[in-house]
Formats: sequence, C-alpha cells, structure tokens
Amino acid sequence: MLDVRRLRLLVELQRRGTLAAVAEALSYSPSSVSQQLDVLEREVGVPLLVPAGRRVQLTPQALVLVEHAAAVLDRLEEAEADVARSLTDVGGTVRVAVFQSAAHAVVPRALTFLRAEHPALRVEVTEREPEAGLFEVAARDFDLVVAEQYPGRTRPLHPDLDRVPLAADAIRLALPADAPGPAALDAVADRPWVLEPRGTASREWAEQLCRAAGFEPDVRFETADLMAHIRLIRSGNAVGLLPDLVWAGEPATVRTAPLPGDPQREVFSSARLASASRPAVVAVRDALRRAAEPVDPVEPAPPVRR
Repeated sequence: MLDVRRLRLLVELQRRGTLAAVAEALSYSPSSVSQQLDVLEREVGVPLLVPAGRRVQLTPQALVLVEHAAAVLDRLEEAEADVARSLTDVGGTVRVAVFQSAAHAVVPRALTFLRAEHPALRVEVTEREPEAGLFEVAARDFDLVVAEQYPGRTRPLHPDLDRVPLAADAIRLALPADAPGPAALDAVADRPWVLEPRGTASREWAEQLCRAAGFEPDVRFETADLMAHIRLIRSGNAVGLLPDLVWAGEPATVRTAPLPGDPQREVFSSARLASASRPAVVAVRDALRRAAEPVDPVEPAPPVRR
C-alpha cells in the first residue's frame, strides 16, 4: 500500500518544480522530502526522479503516479466534506487568500456575519495577489481565494478549481479633490501617475487604457498598496485609477470620474472542486457574497425636538 503523505510530496514536486519549494510549502527540510521520495520510489519499484542540472525531473512513470495520486487526494477531500455535511454545526478552519481591496472592503463584514452565525468556525485570512492565491488554493495551501480579473484580461485556468462570481467592481479615474479642469483621461495625460507594479494585470490594463486614449502614462509611483494610491492622489502628487471596492462603502476622499466604457473588474472566489461542498467553505462563501452586496446609505436621524 502506497503512503498518501509520500504521494502528496510527489504531487507537490510536480506542481512546484523543486524540492526546496516543496519543503518550504509543507514545512519540511529538503533532505526530508528527498528521503521520503526515495522511500516512495522503492515502494513503487521504478525510478521516479532523474537529475536535471541542479534540479530533479519526474520520469514518465512518476507522471502517471501523480495523476492517480492527485485523484486520491481529491477523493480524501471529498470524504472529509461528506463527513462535515453530516454534522449539524459548521466548524473547523477555512484558510482564505484575498487581494488587498477585498480584504479592506469585504472581509471584515463577512467575518462579522460568520462570528454571529457560526461561532465554532475559524477563518484565517492572508493577503495574496490573485495569481499567487489561485495557485496556492490549487496546491492546498488555502481553501478559498478571493481574486479579481480586469476587463479583457484572463487568469490562467486551473481545472481543479471552480469559480463563483462575487461582485462587479467599477473602476474610475481618481484625481485630487481640488484638481482643476475636466475629470477625463485626456485632461490628465501630462500629470504624474500612480499605478500598480509592472507585470500585474491591473498595470497592463491601465497602460492599455491610457494608450487607447492617446498617451503613455508618466508613472512616477509604483506600488501594490491601494491605500498609498489614495494618499498620493489625495495629496495632489498623482492621478490614478481606483476600483469602487477600495472605499468599502464609504464616501470617496478623492475626486472620481467614470472612464470610457464604464469598465468593471470581476471579483470572484475559487475553491478546489473536491472541497467546494464542505459546509465551512460554503458558509464563508455565503458570508462573502452578502458582504459584497451594496450597503444602503444610512438615513440621518431626525432632529430631536425639545
């Protein structure tokens, strides 16, 4: 009988590429990972790894075994989900990867719902860029990811993950509150810009938007922190593009204006198909969906008559 833990190491090696990456992800030492894979190789009775420079490469037989091992791991997750569904209380731990603006706008409200409705459920939230979060959910580092996709851009498809829409988030031009002149792309073409780092989907989309308007943005500030974007824009040092979600339902503190075509990014969640029906994952998703719904403005209280 093959050991499931060793089979997982082989699956992780195929996914992550190096023994060091597997060791880091699973909190093992590289030598321990190597020793366990040596044992698995002896159990199977055929070579599974061959040297490839400073790395190792999986043999064709190892790839066959990886396919079966991944199916075994999925079946075990499905079994855990079935057992959890037989319980009356929702409990356990759900590990969620989430990008920054969703962490500010959606997660706190969702956690409030969950604390009231499922007090036995523990939710651990870690900020991750969407690309990394999707990979790490597929690799079982997280149970759920909240990610986003910009108009006209696509994310790599992970066949073992599902995808559930969460919200459509409008993206707007953002200027200082006292900025003179019209709030339009062509009117701010010569202003300093703040954008997210090169290589991110949002940066590529923003540059294409500006080029379609006939100019190359003068990017003087580059940061993934949208709170820094807001401060740079509010202080008059830059203009930029901000999604509505960044305000978490509160009034914007900078001047905003619609962009051509009224673009929106799609916010969605993804879980492994094998664990998506687990009650704890279902509960967290339901709370995130409700938290992402627009909040009706609070009516001011009537004056007290004396």
